[in-house]
Amino acid sequence: MNATRTRPRRRPPAGSDVLPYVYRVTKYDPADRDQHGHYIGAEPAASDHGPVEAAYLQAIAAFAEDTDVEQLTIREPQIGGFAHFGLEPPVDGYGLADLFPAGPAGFHDGALVPIAAGLELVRAMLRDNGAWCRLETEGAFTVHVGWDQYLYIGSSHPCDAALTRTRSLGLFPERLDASPYDFAPDDPAYVQRPADADFWARLHWAVSAHRATFMEETYAANASRWHRLTRDNIEAVRAQLTPRAQLAVWPDLLTDVDAAMSSLPEVGLVEVLWEDEDGRITSVVVDETQFEAVTSQITGACAAGVVSLATDERHPLFTAVLPDSDGVLRARWQTEPTPSDRDWAFLKTLRRGQVVTGTVTTIASFGVTFVDIGGFTAMINIPELSWRPIDQPSDVVSVGQQITAEVLDVDMVRERVPLSLRAVQEDPWPQVAQRIGQVVTGLVTKIVPFGVFVRIEDREDGFEGLVHASELDESTRGVVEVGDALTVKIIDVDLARRRIALSQTQARTPRHQGDRHS
Repeated sequence: MNATRTRPRRRPPAGSDVLPYVYRVTKYDPADRDQHGHYIGAEPAASDHGPVEAAYLQAIAAFAEDTDVEQLTIREPQIGGFAHFGLEPPVDGYGLADLFPAGPAGFHDGALVPIAAGLELVRAMLRDNGAWCRLETEGAFTVHVGWDQYLYIGSSHPCDAALTRTRSLGLFPERLDASPYDFAPDDPAYVQRPADADFWARLHWAVSAHRATFMEETYAANASRWHRLTRDNIEAVRAQLTPRAQLAVWPDLLTDVDAAMSSLPEVGLVEVLWEDEDGRITSVVVDETQFEAVTSQITGACAAGVVSLATDERHPLFTAVLPDSDGVLRARWQTEPTPSDRDWAFLKTLRRGQVVTGTVTTIASFGVTFVDIGGFTAMINIPELSWRPIDQPSDVVSVGQQITAEVLDVDMVRERVPLSLRAVQEDPWPQVAQRIGQVVTGLVTKIVPFGVFVRIEDREDGFEGLVHASELDESTRGVVEVGDALTVKIIDVDLARRRIALSQTQARTPRHQGDRHS
């Protein structure tokens, strides 16, 4: 069969939905196998386009009738558009012509087709026309076409009548534990990003920030279309997307077409994109033998770009998969997540008020402290570093330091997580409020037009209060300097605004008053 087809995977994990009755249906006589089970007969491994092919289709119809199935769901459609290694020559349209009124985009994950259309899809797979998919009815029925003309039919019922019919057609059904083509995720722990409200909000934000203007819509493996995004057309593009499509958001094409084409590799398959003066986007998959021709073809394009087809060389900004109308993500795309996708998956585990641990990685010149909290970089603004006044973050933290902090918010759109170091520390302000009425002597730290600030604690990060000009002694006004000691009374503590009001005049004792008048 076509080389782009998903090969048999390991058995599904425990608890997955495996049908109880699974049969391998073949045209090969089991007597023509060696001790290892390999076929050694003379039957060709290609469709005969005739009675054997017809027998296969009749057998599937018989099993569907026994199971009372009238429709099948397309799962994980694949189109082998780049290369063909089958036993038969490829055909135009991959055998899908006229099966989908809306065109090839109708061949998408989740599409419902009647049994008659499902049989035509099986015919295309048997003939190795370049299209492949799993045909399934959840919990009831499956049809998988394997290599070398093997069919795997699963049912929720024994289907005795269908088995009898299959044998009468000259085919050989064999009972198996499971189809080797049952879906099993490559990485069960990988959680894909759904194209939900957070995704569309992020996309709007990214386009507005001019960081992304192109979206790749993949509706079947090796089959995609491209959309230019603007602030005005995102919702219009969204409305025409294929159900369960995988979306990849990319930076803009280069208006310097020559510079774009200079990124072509020496060898290998790439996808070349270009936009003409009418805004039409064209893409073509080429290798090194076609680079010169495609370079000539895009002369006069307004913008162009080159995208590698190698998974480890494709770097979209972020990706998502369209959920169904009920919000459930059922598509089974198995792709490498982008850094943004991994960040999204991590952010989904966080919640406001959660306490996290991390390592200080950077202290920026503008005062923000960046912290690694498990592969994601969160940030702490200066006011959240300490309850006490500080001049710079390095007064509290240092690069490489392990810290514990509280999550203040989880911004799924901008993918930002502000933290608070002081939130996990005891708030000293209530204790300060208990000192209202006390008289203290502290150093003047700052002089402003409306008064002076005095530190009321004997420590570098001690709290400071304001002595308003109206609360300064007449002998002090215009004379006091930074560093002078001033005796003041704590007259108010505003816990909400974190402010301390002081008075020098109210701090005078009778003895001091007498001395002044002596």
